[in-house]
Amino acid sequence: MEIIHESFDTPVVEECDVLVAGGGIAGIAAALAAARAGAKVTLIERSWILGGLATSGLIAIYLPIDDGMGHQVSFGICQELFMLSIKHLVESRYPKAWLENGTFEEKRDGKRFEVQYNASLFALESEKLLNQNGVRILYGTEICDVKRDADRIEAVIAQNKSGRFAIKFKNIIDATGDADIVHFAKVPEDTFKAGNVLAAWYFSILNNWHKLNQIGAADIPDEEKTGNEKKPLIDRRFTGLSGFELSEMMQLSHEQTLRDIIFKRKSDPNHVPTLIATIPQIRMTRKIVGEYTYDVADEHKYFEDSIGMFSNWKKRGPVYETPFRTLYNKEVKNLLTAGRNISVTEHMWDASRVIPACAVTGEAAGIAAACFDNIPEIDVKDLQKKLVAGGVVLHEKDLNI
Repeated sequence: MEIIHESFDTPVVEECDVLVAGGGIAGIAAALAAARAGAKVTLIERSWILGGLATSGLIAIYLPIDDGMGHQVSFGICQELFMLSIKHLVESRYPKAWLENGTFEEKRDGKRFEVQYNASLFALESEKLLNQNGVRILYGTEICDVKRDADRIEAVIAQNKSGRFAIKFKNIIDATGDADIVHFAKVPEDTFKAGNVLAAWYFSILNNWHKLNQIGAADIPDEEKTGNEKKPLIDRRFTGLSGFELSEMMQLSHEQTLRDIIFKRKSDPNHVPTLIATIPQIRMTRKIVGEYTYDVADEHKYFEDSIGMFSNWKKRGPVYETPFRTLYNKEVKNLLTAGRNISVTEHMWDASRVIPACAVTGEAAGIAAACFDNIPEIDVKDLQKKLVAGGVVLHEKDLNI
């Protein structure tokens, strides 16, 4: 391979207390929590709207914040963002019992505390919320590298239309979804071995209303398959970690989207797309190897260092307390992760990658990054007090059961 050698003098254009890498749900929650805790926060996002897969990717379903047994388990900013997503309208999956003071039996036996929202409105409201809280947002900005010195990351190297530049900070939160900061900093990492199936979700108008067409879906672990699953759109999986592969994947997704539209228009000439995904619908790629690796066998397990809870979106019953140790590796003192790149097993990944878990871990990471200097040395009880003050319930035993 031919090599071109480059040499850069990269200007440091700004400094902040907390740098949040990635503007998906985890990044939104992290930036909001850090700013409310008094930190000067900059959020870097390579797309041009906030929300990641939840908006640009059209995975516009705020999955359950309850356990499916009648108990809400996720609170704080997670609940706040849930309500923000439906501030203007609910598109589908309206959880009447949860939003209209239903009985415990109605909550237990009826629809779970989830909703389908309008992706564009959610993105706009999220941006407004961060702006109101003083978060500086840099859109269209790609992080290319980091400058690590021993046990700290001193700066990120990024580029956008203005060119190549650096930002320095006290603490950084990797909410990229792909653990890009973890990777650049050479922190222990792991990748999704099975690979991602192709998806091609899009919106259309049906009977004067928005319809989410879910063409292709998330993968299902082998141990959870029943034999009745739909076949993947194509016989190929994607790592999500190659720009060349992602470009090909996006075109294959477009091909499947167009094919589905043409097919449905044969029986319904009024079937037209209103919105297609503008980022690849990749779910799991790369994650940190943290001080604790979380597994589905940890359901209902008490963790002294829990920073909040989430449920299993695929089945009723399981509740997961989230250990703070899944958010960092003690090798680097000023790095936290949030969202789908926290430390989990491959089996657990599909449960921990979704919106509620991303919001829960994002809030904890944001407060920790804003209030403490040496992440592995944090007195978790101090962090927990701040979370509880914000409405977070830490342990399953503390739920109103």
